Parts: sequence; C-alpha cells; structure tokens
Amino acid sequence: MNIILFDDSTWEELLPLTFTRPVSEIRIGILTIREKWEKITSSKVSYFTKSYLQEKFQLTIGNDNLFINSSLLPTKEIIDLILSCTENLSYTYKNQILFVRFNKNQAEEFTQTFKTKCKSIELQSVSKLNSFCDIFIKNGKEIEKDFSLITKGRISQKLSNTNQVLGKENIFIEENAKIECSCLNATSGHIYIGKDTEIMEGCNIRGSFALCEHSTIKLGAKIYGPTTIGQHSKVGGEINNSVIFGYSNKAHDGFLGNSVIGEWCNIGADSNNSNLKNNYTNVKMWNYPKKQFTDTGLMFAGLIMGDHSKCGINTMFNTGTVVGVSANLFGAGFHRNFVPSFTWGGPSGYITYQLKKAVEVAKIVMSRRDIELNVIEENILKFVYENSEVYRQLQAKCSKQ
Repeated sequence: MNIILFDDSTWEELLPLTFTRPVSEIRIGILTIREKWEKITSSKVSYFTKSYLQEKFQLTIGNDNLFINSSLLPTKEIIDLILSCTENLSYTYKNQILFVRFNKNQAEEFTQTFKTKCKSIELQSVSKLNSFCDIFIKNGKEIEKDFSLITKGRISQKLSNTNQVLGKENIFIEENAKIECSCLNATSGHIYIGKDTEIMEGCNIRGSFALCEHSTIKLGAKIYGPTTIGQHSKVGGEINNSVIFGYSNKAHDGFLGNSVIGEWCNIGADSNNSNLKNNYTNVKMWNYPKKQFTDTGLMFAGLIMGDHSKCGINTMFNTGTVVGVSANLFGAGFHRNFVPSFTWGGPSGYITYQLKKAVEVAKIVMSRRDIELNVIEENILKFVYENSEVYRQLQAKCSKQ
C-alpha cells in the first residue's frame, strides 16, 4: 500500500506549530508522527496537507492508497485495524476520518473534495492530537512506546561509572553519546539518549526523557520528565514536561515547563515561563480557529512557540502564552499571552518584524547547522507573514485600548 498522511481540521487547532509543517512532522515522544508510521510500516510515506506546504511536503498517489490522519498516534489496536483495512472502507472518530483505503481514482477525488462515499466504521476511543497542549500531555506515553519501537532487540552502549544511575534497565544509550558525572533516574520512566549527543557534568535527569541525535545538555541542567529534546538542540537550566522539536536552543539557566518549542528557536539566558496561575484556575490559551482565548481545562500550561522565534535575556512569559512564527521578543516585563507571527518588540510596544529581515536571520541561523533556507521554505515564511497580518493588526488595536 502507498501510505499518505493527511491533515484535517486538527491542523488549525495545532497552530502556530503547524504554520510551517504538516501535523505529521510534529515530534512527540522520541520520533515525529511520520517517523513512527514509517518505522511501523517499513514504508516511506507522503503528505496531503495545506496547498502552500505541499511543495515541500509532497504527495504521491499510487494504485492502492491508505490515507492515515496525521494527528493519529499509533497503537497496537489501530495498527491491527489499518493492516486489515479493505478498499473503500473508512474508520472514523467523532466525525473525523482516521484512515481510509482508496484506489487511484478514489484517492485523486478525495484530495479534491475531502469527502468519502465509502462504508464507515466509527471507533469509540483512539489516541490522537487534538490541541497543541496534547503534545506535552501525551509525551510520556509516546516516549514509552517509541522507546520499545526503537530499542527492541538491540543492546545499549554502556554508561560511564562516573554517573549515578537508577533504573539502568530502562535506559538506552546510542553510539558516540558522551555522559559523565551526571545522575539519571529511570525508575519512573524510560530514558533514551540518541547518537552523537552529550550530557555535560552535573546534570540531573528524571525519566521519561528523550535526547535526540546531535543534541547537548549543558552543565548542571535539571530535567523532569516527560521531556523530549529534538535533534541538534542545546538545553540548560530547568525543564519540566516539555517538547523541543529540534534545532533550537535553551542553553542557559531559566525555567521552561509544560511547553512546546518549534524548530530554529532561541530562548535567551535567564528567561522563564509561568506554567501555573496564582489562583490555580484553568489556563486559557489563544485558539486560532476560534480567534479567541479558550479554556484548556488544564491547571498547568506554559509556552507554545512557533518556528524561528527568539527571545532575549530575562524574558518573562506568562502562564499559557502562545507565540507565533518568527517573533523576536525582548524587554522587561511580561509579554502578552498571544504574540502573532512576525512580531518585534516587548511589553513596552510591538511592531512588525519585516519579512526581509526575518528571512536574513533565518538564513544565518540555519547555515550554522549547514542547512540552507531554500526558496520553497522562503515562500512558506512569506505565506505565514502575509496571512498573520490580521493578528498583528488585532494586537495593535488591543495595545491602543
């Protein structure tokens, strides 16, 4: 079967993280959702996503196509159903298509109309992403599942005896990982350390935890699970129940909790986010589809930050702050709980971060990892810039009131 991961209305619920990617490129657990499905099925997958993302994340239609909702997280029960799914049959959950099998003509029609005329079976319970908070809420279970998927039948590299270790059987170390004089406690959750990573001296790590390849934990860091640090990232200070997608830095002291950080972000030294309100009530966060703040139903919720956003030293983020793509933030005091994409400034005032300057910075940052910001990715940033103007105008209007 030709496997296609498709985006539906959940893509909007996951903004601003999905402004620059399909839902299936979200990292949760150790792997991205796409990587999970590719490893489980031993097949390369393609994407059916928003038109402006489609050139980078391409669609391939074959003679026999299995469309899988990109917000769906693999479980044994779902995998069994998918493998037994016959042509012209769909499975749904709360009126959302979870997966459906089509021939070539049906697949082409589906990509045009997003409708099916086939037989449908409604499922009563599934594991999937419904909001950006689900990424840190469900991260622990996904680390455990990915740990089993990645390490089954393999032998871990040995840990140096300079480290203090609890729950050694729950720790897996890939090749060329450097870990010295640190404390790893895996009694409450697995710990996965990717290849070519480094955990510097004096770090304290409690599982569940995943450190993806080529990433570094700086001296004396304190990390509480469930937490995932994506590839080519540097982190330090205190981190609790957070996910960093990759290619981002929080390299200094400061607190990050119950948060999700996209790619190519930088958190300045001694920056902190609140993850609990003083009155212990539920946290409200900006919801893009509703264009308003909505109740998350959570007591603990921190910072959501889109790709390419940066903040200066001593930046303070209030409980439940949502920052868009390519924001550049600094200054004393708490920032607004909703900061649109391509915003420049701080509590004393915000202006538009001009596209040309933002692209120049992105090129410099990515070149430091030997990655080029190509024309396709520039066009994605341009689309986000143009389509986030309405939110910047809304913010400017609120600032004058």
